[in-house]
Amino acid sequence: TGPLQDMDFSVQEGGGPRIIHQFMLEPPAVSFRASGEKAGIIDVEPRTGILYINGSLDWETKQVHKLQVESLDKTGKTVKGPHTVTIYVEDINDNPPEFNQTKYYGVVRQNSRPGKPFMYVHATDRDDPTTLHAQLSYSILHHFPNPYAEMLFQIDNATGAISPSRKGSYYLDPLKQDTFILVVSVKDMAGRTANAFTSSVDVIITVKESLWKAPPIIYIKENSTQVHPVNISKVQSNEPGVIYGIFEKEKLPRLPFSISENGDIYVTQPLDREEKDTYTFFVVSKDKTGELVDKPLQIHIVVQDINDNPPVCQQDLTVIEVQENEKGGSNIGTVFATDMDEKDSLNSRLHFQIQSQEPEFPLKNLFYIQQDTGTLQLTGRSLNKRDSAKYFLKVLVTDSEFETICNVEVHVIDINDQIPIFKSSDYGSVTVAEDIPIGSVILEIEATDADEPATGSSLIIYQVKEGDPNNTLIIETDSETNRGFIKINRALDFEKMPVYNLVINATNPEPLVEGVQYNTSSLTKLRVFVTNVDEPPVFQRLVYSTEVSEDIPVNTLVMTVDAYDPEGDSVRVSKVVLKDMQRKYAQYLACGKILFLQKSYLLVEEEIYSIEVAVSELNNAAQESKAFLVLHLRDVNDNYPQIATDYPTFFCYPVSGGERTLIQATDADEQFFYSKFTFSLADELNARNNWEISKFNATHAYLSLKHANFEEKVYDVPIILNDNGKPPLENKVNLKVSICKCSSENSCF
Repeated sequence: TGPLQDMDFSVQEGGGPRIIHQFMLEPPAVSFRASGEKAGIIDVEPRTGILYINGSLDWETKQVHKLQVESLDKTGKTVKGPHTVTIYVEDINDNPPEFNQTKYYGVVRQNSRPGKPFMYVHATDRDDPTTLHAQLSYSILHHFPNPYAEMLFQIDNATGAISPSRKGSYYLDPLKQDTFILVVSVKDMAGRTANAFTSSVDVIITVKESLWKAPPIIYIKENSTQVHPVNISKVQSNEPGVIYGIFEKEKLPRLPFSISENGDIYVTQPLDREEKDTYTFFVVSKDKTGELVDKPLQIHIVVQDINDNPPVCQQDLTVIEVQENEKGGSNIGTVFATDMDEKDSLNSRLHFQIQSQEPEFPLKNLFYIQQDTGTLQLTGRSLNKRDSAKYFLKVLVTDSEFETICNVEVHVIDINDQIPIFKSSDYGSVTVAEDIPIGSVILEIEATDADEPATGSSLIIYQVKEGDPNNTLIIETDSETNRGFIKINRALDFEKMPVYNLVINATNPEPLVEGVQYNTSSLTKLRVFVTNVDEPPVFQRLVYSTEVSEDIPVNTLVMTVDAYDPEGDSVRVSKVVLKDMQRKYAQYLACGKILFLQKSYLLVEEEIYSIEVAVSELNNAAQESKAFLVLHLRDVNDNYPQIATDYPTFFCYPVSGGERTLIQATDADEQFFYSKFTFSLADELNARNNWEISKFNATHAYLSLKHANFEEKVYDVPIILNDNGKPPLENKVNLKVSICKCSSENSCF
């Protein structure tokens, strides 16, 4: 209740009759009167002033009702007012959403971009759009058929945009399934409540083949005379308004292709197949933001050949050699030519023909050429060098458009039908000393050959056929003069072979023709006498080697050396030297025996001893030879372990007990014998009550103080060391340990 005045009221739609307000009468007023947008159900009771609704309001019909209310006196005159009373109708969710079509039809292209809408569905709701009552949410209820676990389509819940899902973009294929039915649902209340109103509609989607596909291989004839650029193909994206572009697979100085805004592909200049016969590049489609719309397409271009290249001779002059005895019909060589046009095509197919032959003697057509291979053959008879040493041919090589002349020169080669003949069948004898240097020439011999000079048929090879089983001699040929030089190949030895009775033959590297054979004219004789030279004695070996233990007993025989004189003279040992020790270690006995003396000199410091032994002839001391004896000494475990004294052992006074220091054991023997030391304390000088020793590693141990009752003085610590060698050696060592006041550098004063 309240006095009459301007007032606003909010009333939910629907709900039936109801009282909204009561205006109070103020004297002299006795009644009220209402006028305005009463819609037949809104009014004010005149005497009580009650504002009421006798029915249901509808927001969808009228959202605001304005009334004019005034109070009247008994005479009907206005006392107060009129005042404006406004009733705002509040919406309730009483209307379901409605699609604007009873069925939707859409088309999607194969390989369309995922998330890119190809159609929309639209629904409306008559409720207040400023409230959740009219806020709509779309979803796909069903998907017929649905061959995969994931849906092939998706819908934007706010806009109703339908697009392929990622799976759909990949799997949609009109050849497998060209029609899909989607049941699309729309809910008001933004789909947030279970009692929201829901409507649904069928969406029929047709899948069509992708427009975006690579054209088949594009063939372009080379050296085109058309005005460029020339359209050669076209591509089209599944989406409108895209921007097309080209990028190279190969890094070329300039790609002779372009693409228009409509997807037309052009070749921008004439192509040359011989320069490049194929091209590969990619065409892309992008949206206005630069994002790829479709997967790049690979474009293949094949440049087709035209006959624009003449045959080319592989050589300016083809030289062919033919032996005199070559039979008619024999293949004597091939004329090679090439064509830059496409291989294995009619444009590069070549034909060969002999155009001319010079001289035309003894016959005009001595040669024949196979027209497709260029193989030259003799026609019917063998060639004779006496007729002509050379023939000159002009061979015409043609393709379907061009021709070329190739020059051929045929050389007639003399056959090996003559044998080498020695100028002398016996060269007598030569005498040489057995110490002649290797490589020395002892005689020059010569044979002649009537075949063509400077060929394999006339070159002479000299060989010792008999009388030299050890190849002590060798014969070298001067290829310019065909003379043979007999040389010393190995050292001569009068004592083994004082005379060589040689049989020497002369041959050609080229085989003799059939029917011709070498005979005695190609043989000669020579006797080589070797004279004796007094030589020094010879050891059986230059170096003798053996191994002994370092504790070898005095006067032990360690090795025997052998020497002899090639002439059979007696030999004697003239000198035995071990480094510079003047026989202190070794002594020579008779018969080449070496004894060791004075064992005290054999120490581990010298692991290898070298002994030089010299022998000479008994009657000629100048003829002397030397050999070396190498003696390797094996170490034995003969050194007792010791405590290393590189640094003094001390503890800083006063001590608290438990301090420790590291001590090290050493041994003069090889490491093999002292790889692991054992440390222990001797049971004397009260050592075990004052000290403690513990192993650190194979060569070190910790010496520790067991208590703090030590005076400032030097202590003797008896330590027993064992090297665990073979045999094991044990040694007791008194280690001097200082208990002293230390400086700031942590050392004794």
